[in-house]
Amino acid sequence: MESFWEKDRKNYQKFEPIKNNINTSICIIGGGLTGLSTAYYLSKETDVVIVEKDRICSGTSSKTTGKVTSQHGIFYNYLVESKGKEFAKKYLEANERAIANIEKIIKENQIECDYEKEDSYVFTCQETMVDQIKSEQACIEKISDGKSEFVKQIDLPIETKGAIKFKNQAQINPLKYAYGLADAIIKKNGKIFENSRVTDIKKKNNKYVVFANDSKIVADYVVIATRYPIINIPGYYFLKMYQSTSYAILADVKKDLFDGCYINLETPNLSFRTVKDGDKKLLLAVGFDYKTGTDEVRNGYQRLETVVRKMYPDAETLYKWSAEDCISLDKIPYMGEMSLIRKNMYIATGFNKWGVTSSNVAANIIADGILGKENEYKEIFKATRLEPMKNREEVVNMLNEVNKSLIAGRFKIPKNELDDVKIGEGKIVKIDNHKIGVYKSETGEIYKINPYCTHLGCELSFNNIDKVWECPCHGSKFTYDGKSIEVPSNKNL
Repeated sequence: MESFWEKDRKNYQKFEPIKNNINTSICIIGGGLTGLSTAYYLSKETDVVIVEKDRICSGTSSKTTGKVTSQHGIFYNYLVESKGKEFAKKYLEANERAIANIEKIIKENQIECDYEKEDSYVFTCQETMVDQIKSEQACIEKISDGKSEFVKQIDLPIETKGAIKFKNQAQINPLKYAYGLADAIIKKNGKIFENSRVTDIKKKNNKYVVFANDSKIVADYVVIATRYPIINIPGYYFLKMYQSTSYAILADVKKDLFDGCYINLETPNLSFRTVKDGDKKLLLAVGFDYKTGTDEVRNGYQRLETVVRKMYPDAETLYKWSAEDCISLDKIPYMGEMSLIRKNMYIATGFNKWGVTSSNVAANIIADGILGKENEYKEIFKATRLEPMKNREEVVNMLNEVNKSLIAGRFKIPKNELDDVKIGEGKIVKIDNHKIGVYKSETGEIYKINPYCTHLGCELSFNNIDKVWECPCHGSKFTYDGKSIEVPSNKNL
């Protein structure tokens, strides 16, 4: 589903697909905020090419909340306890610097992206969680100078028991910001290609050859900025993170709205901010996360609408969409060199749903690495760290699926099997000991697919809200008729 941010995309510049072979210093795969931010810094120093399989900023970057913040939920106590005080301090500094960097980029390039300074809050409605809020705030004060404060009252129309306030955070329209970055890149003679799907990357004569459409890009450096890496080896990132999907609605509440950005401490998670639409101020509500490919939450839009209408009874939903992001197992993003054995290949992934600030942190770490500059935060986000690995049982289950395959079109599905498939529903049926994914359209047309992910062969499940097939192992998504729409899979079913 299209997000609110995408409603004016028709007014933005289109970039041609790649049609010829190219030699460049740096090839960036992925035209979201991370790829664009990295290209922004590098294009000042050298030649850069971005290849994007769709339109730029069409994936997670077009569906983000647009919060620009270093307040990543209740997080800093965890960092101090697991990594130490100095580590937590540097993580906070890196994200605060990213906020300043984004503001600087917007001002220097005069990007009209509805940039607003806002305070950010983590709140709780439960008395039993107030101590956790206070403990987190006390921890933050130990690693910062007056960055946060504990408050009892917030501007949301709900009864809360306490909150942590982060001062001088911000919010933007991510698509407007992305096109501002793209314009700055083009002015520095960077190249951007849309509708250019990368199918392979090979090393040859100490250079990388990136295959996109029917063309080759020969580059000294490659940056993989596809949210989830499109290659498995080296790096093995599919063992170090999973994907989570959140629901979002944008509503006109017919009343004056609050100031600030908000996220709760409880489960289910809920996030709120305001959005400018001309003279109107609208409410963006996000939440009800679920691990992609599972049945944990299947009515997220409805549940969000219920929450919003409790606060604003006359609220009218204008837009609905879902967003997927990678969750690292140690809660820290991966940024920098992709592997110890494949030099000059860089990666940024595992942003844990804080992608706007993380995109800038990653862009600086990667750009500094390529340009031979020292970056004081690179060790905090070191992508080659090996500690956070999935448990052995899950790894075995994933690898057991790798060799499963079938061609769904070979099988004729008996009518009685189709009787169990409702209009607008997808499910897996078993025919002659083979599993086939079936979707019945609103007009009664039957679509058959191979129900095993083209990434590593895990069995898919069907999301009947968004009408997509989802992989529970690594979060790939496919349309009801089998077209790849979300990485890490890069091939149709």
